Amino acid sequence: MKINSNKLDDLFKYYSLQLVGIYDKEELNAIFELVCEYYLGFNKLNVKSKLNANINQSELINIYNACNELKTGKPIQYILKEAYFYNLKFYVDSSTLIPRPETEELVYLIKETLTNESQGLNVVDIGTGSGCIPIILKKQFDNSRFCGIDISDKALEIASSNAVLNNVDVEFFNCDILNTTHILNLKFDCIISNPPYVLYSEAINMDRRVLNFEPSLALFVEENDPIIFYKKIIDLCLNSLSENGFLFFELNPLFANDVMNYADSANLFKTIEVIKDMSGKQRFLKAQKK
Repeated sequence: MKINSNKLDDLFKYYSLQLVGIYDKEELNAIFELVCEYYLGFNKLNVKSKLNANINQSELINIYNACNELKTGKPIQYILKEAYFYNLKFYVDSSTLIPRPETEELVYLIKETLTNESQGLNVVDIGTGSGCIPIILKKQFDNSRFCGIDISDKALEIASSNAVLNNVDVEFFNCDILNTTHILNLKFDCIISNPPYVLYSEAINMDRRVLNFEPSLALFVEENDPIIFYKKIIDLCLNSLSENGFLFFELNPLFANDVMNYADSANLFKTIEVIKDMSGKQRFLKAQKK
């Protein structure tokens, strides 16, 4: 199928026909707006007002090629090599997860909790991926020290580049959290983690765009111990979390109660709370150490 002209409206019709059955109408509109913003410099909020505009051949080819990649199921964020999180731009590729709305909710929860805390906090994000969590929080708490750890060197490279992109000072370190007795041999006032929590048996119900393109290392956990990362991090709180320090998790709702019960059995925390996300699922754990 050919594009009828260089008019943006004909490009949009081409996208609509080529991507039918892959994206619903709302997703398609959002994707086309992102494509126009990236390749044409249009404000995505004004794309519909520019449908009569003619674009040059090189721009047409770029947008056409993006459509071909979208047909394979590749997420638009990986095609454009960027994603927005908390209104900031982050570089992403298949070495890191695409930041999720639920994680934005986690960041909001952390910001609300720490707002009344004194400045100069020492904070670590475990399994940092693109670095989006500590980078956003550093913007809010500039006088505090933030660091992120991950087992993937490639993810750490991306996280470091995102810190530079967003003009913040966040430190990143390689660490296998399952094979350590201390976190960077430091004590932290706040420990955060959104670890792998999806069971392989859940893959059958997952979008192929996630399964085929996002890093399985950051997604999946073994069936025989689905809360292994949570248990290890809770255990590390004995020596690595300061008195009155906070622990925050993003959870798989299927195992939220299991994580809460393990945290309770550790006898380290004076308060433990499981909090629902905007869709009503048990998604976050917040605990404060004794």
